[in-house]
Amino acid sequence: MHGSVTVHIDAPPAAVWALVSDVTRIGEYSPETFEAEWLGGATGPAVGARFRGHVKRNGRGPTYWAPCVVTACEPERVFEFAVGVRGKAVNTWRYELEPSGTGTDVTESFRLTDTFVLRVYWRLLGWARGKTNQRGMQATLERMKAELEAA
Repeated sequence: MHGSVTVHIDAPPAAVWALVSDVTRIGEYSPETFEAEWLGGATGPAVGARFRGHVKRNGRGPTYWAPCVVTACEPERVFEFAVGVRGKAVNTWRYELEPSGTGTDVTESFRLTDTFVLRVYWRLLGWARGKTNQRGMQATLERMKAELEAA
C-alpha cells in the first residue's frame, strides 16, 4: 500500500526544496493535482499547516478538493503531508531530498493508511492505482528536474 520514485536533479537541495514544499506550484508538475492553496492563514510549509489540493483523478475525473495537513517539514530534507478529513489520513505523500554529488536525489513516495477498508481496496483495485501513482510521481519529478536543470 505504498510506492516511491527517486530522480536525480542537478540542482542544490535548496532549489529542489523550494519546488517540492511550495504546494501552490504543484499544478505546474503533477498530472493529477492541478492547483493547491494554503488554508487557515498558512503561507508556507510548516508542521500543522493546512492546504487543499484540487485533484482531477487519473487526469480525467472525478475532480475534487482534497484537504491536507503538513506532517513533516525539515527544510532541504523532508516535506510530508497527509490527505484526509477530520484528522483521519487516507494517504500520506512524502518528498525526501538527499545531496548527491553536485545535485540532489529526490524521492517522492506515498503510503496508504493501514485500515481494513484500504487493505481490501488495495487487494482489489489498489495495484492499478499504485501503478498510476508511480507514473504520476515519475512525471512530477521529471518536470521539476527539467525546470531546475534549465535554470
